[in-house]
Amino acid sequence: MPRAGTPTPTLSTMPADPAALTDPDDAKLVTLARSTRARTRAEEGACVRDLDGRTYAAATVALPTLRLSAIQVAVAMAVCSGARGLEAVLVLGDRATVEQADLSVVRDLAGPGVPVHLAAPDGTVVASLTS
Repeated sequence: MPRAGTPTPTLSTMPADPAALTDPDDAKLVTLARSTRARTRAEEGACVRDLDGRTYAAATVALPTLRLSAIQVAVAMAVCSGARGLEAVLVLGDRATVEQADLSVVRDLAGPGVPVHLAAPDGTVVASLTS
C-alpha cells in the first residue's frame, strides 16, 4: 500500500518491441538488466539510470539469510555511488507486476513519477508504471 500522499502507481501496456521505447537509453536498460540476469542466472535483473545518466545493473540476491530484489540492489548501488535521484528503472523477469516494496525503494531515492518498466525474460517490455 502506498504511503499517504504518494500517488498510486498506474500500469499501462507498453510496445512489444523494447527498441520502441522513446528514449534510447531506456533500451540500454533492457540490455543491461537482461545480461546481468543471464550472467548470474538470477530470478530477475534490473537496471536503474541516475540523474547523471549513470546506470547500475543488478540481479536478485537469494541467500539463506538475505533476500533482495534486483531493483533493491540496483537502487542500493546507485545510492552507494552518490546518486541523488533516478531517471528510469527497468526490471526483467517472470513476474507480471512490480512489487510495492520495489516501488517504495525507488520513491525513497527519487520520489514519485519515475518511469518503471517491466520486461519479460526475452527483453520484451510488457508494461510501465510510475513510482
